[in-house]
Amino acid sequence: MERYYKRKPSTVSSDNVGSSSSDYEADVNLVNQKNVVINQSDQDRVAYDTCLNVSINCIKFLLRQDLYFFDYCDSVTSSNRGNYLELFQFIADHNEKVKQVVLENAPKDLNLLAPSGQKNLVNSCAIETIDAIMSDVKDRFFSILVGESRDFSTLDQIAIVLRYVDKKGEVIERFVGVQLVGDITSSNLKETIDSFFSFNKLSFSKLRGQSYDGTSNMKEEFSDLKTKIMSKQPCAFYVHCFAQNLEICLVAAAKKNVEIASFFTYIISVINLVGAFCHRPDALGEQLHKELKEAFGNDFLTERGMNQETSLKHTGDANWNSYYGVLLNLISMFSSVVKVLELIVDDCDIDIVGEACRTLKGILSFEFVFHLFFMRSILEVTNVLSLALQNKDKEIVVAMDLVKSCKQQLRHMRNSEFDLLVDKVSSFCIKHDIENPSLDETCVVQGRSRRNAPLKTNRQFYAEVFFCVIDEQLTELDDHFNEVNTELLVCLACLNPDNFFIAFDKQKLLRLAQFYPQDFSDEDLFALEGQLGLYIQYMRSSSDFSQLQGISNLAKKMLEKGMHRKFNYVYLLITLALVLPVATASVERAFSAMKVGDGSVCNRMGNQWLRDSLVIYIEKDVFGCIDNEAIMLRFHNMKTRVEQM
Repeated sequence: MERYYKRKPSTVSSDNVGSSSSDYEADVNLVNQKNVVINQSDQDRVAYDTCLNVSINCIKFLLRQDLYFFDYCDSVTSSNRGNYLELFQFIADHNEKVKQVVLENAPKDLNLLAPSGQKNLVNSCAIETIDAIMSDVKDRFFSILVGESRDFSTLDQIAIVLRYVDKKGEVIERFVGVQLVGDITSSNLKETIDSFFSFNKLSFSKLRGQSYDGTSNMKEEFSDLKTKIMSKQPCAFYVHCFAQNLEICLVAAAKKNVEIASFFTYIISVINLVGAFCHRPDALGEQLHKELKEAFGNDFLTERGMNQETSLKHTGDANWNSYYGVLLNLISMFSSVVKVLELIVDDCDIDIVGEACRTLKGILSFEFVFHLFFMRSILEVTNVLSLALQNKDKEIVVAMDLVKSCKQQLRHMRNSEFDLLVDKVSSFCIKHDIENPSLDETCVVQGRSRRNAPLKTNRQFYAEVFFCVIDEQLTELDDHFNEVNTELLVCLACLNPDNFFIAFDKQKLLRLAQFYPQDFSDEDLFALEGQLGLYIQYMRSSSDFSQLQGISNLAKKMLEKGMHRKFNYVYLLITLALVLPVATASVERAFSAMKVGDGSVCNRMGNQWLRDSLVIYIEKDVFGCIDNEAIMLRFHNMKTRVEQM
């Protein structure tokens, strides 16, 4: 442990030979440093190590649990000194050996409680975490996922995630930090990424994919960034985020239809009216409680776990599919919502009575209920795809199959489920005393004058809405997922081992290798061609491989059985396929993590401390494998410290 306490002796430069003053100063410094080391007792060293270890353990606990270090009054004499000092005191109170060397008993001011010391330790933890990730990436192929957002101080920043295949054949996505970029332009973005690569010693020669997730006004900038990176590395293929494509499809389909757009304005109004003020969720809960008592009688049970939170949830700002949960809640709690709206009309100020009356009248209609059940059915299909695309290990071939399955389900709904939907809506209306119009009666489309409006039956009107919305949804899916038909991704699909490697196509796999001229020379292509014939014969005849599903499982099994050496060129193709990103969900989760907790506290943390804490919290599994010794060494190498004397 002595290396933590010795300062590096000053050396006399050859340029100073003959200069008595320089020699004298160097000798004095060297003697003073030696005296410090000699005078420092072993007891002081043990005390310092104990104090530093306790501090690191406190930091580890707080960072892994995403707890803030301080409070508004973070001082030793305060009654509430913040999480860090309180935890430090708790450990000391329950460990006599620790208590003797920390806080007021710490020798020679070695208490390490200063905010600057905490920040340096946190920074050391973050650097060690990122270094561990970079060490795992090493010389592997990887892709970069980038998302843009603003922090609490409205600074433009990007979150960066690396995707690669580890030594076990598993797809890994690691968050490696947030970078401030100033003005969001393609040039600034490229410069920031270049600096990140340089600082972490990443090579563009190993970059094999890129995917970005930004707001609509950022689409052009990210498009330019994609072009700039591909000019430097042509094999860094761009794949648009599948999850974001799905989001675009849902929004576009909703906005194009007037009836559906109007329906969602009612949904938003219900959420705002019922949940905007503190007493309204309580009113909703009370009404639901009464209904449950009526349903179950006086024996209504209240044990823990039986009565969960039932308030209507706000939808996500960037996740249109989050409306699915809202619609489910509204269907199950419809009576309670109606009663709460009636309470608002009776008790609330005149300013919102008008909106409450309009909303109440709107939701108590056959048209609203039809749209409610219809959009629930639409989102029920797309929700499966949306949730699947959030998995960071989702491979691109599986994502393509999921999109295809989603389209098939929507077509089936269009062709055979209209009458079933009408029956569900009619039953719901009868249950809740909502007027159930005859579908054979004629109606006038709202917003049209009766003179010019075409005569239609109710069935025709609702059928047109039903077919139109589904057709628009299918059209949007075809338009935004047309890249699944591009040559690169079609060739990638041939690696899929499902159904005894039924998708295998030798010529397409050879064509896939040609997309990566840096990784497959002409000689390598000849070798690959020879391997492919033996490879498919072996895979289909082996019980270990014949039942596999998904390219990621194929990669892991090949490593497990050592087939990655025998079929090294095939395994290289598999690795390149897995590296291509499907969705930027990891980036979105990073920005969500930044918003956890009190924004005012985040504002006072400082940018560097917040970014360091974010890396550790998100990659806590990596951080958990780093021992205190490495953090202590990093901490001491950060700068010369007075405490270590």
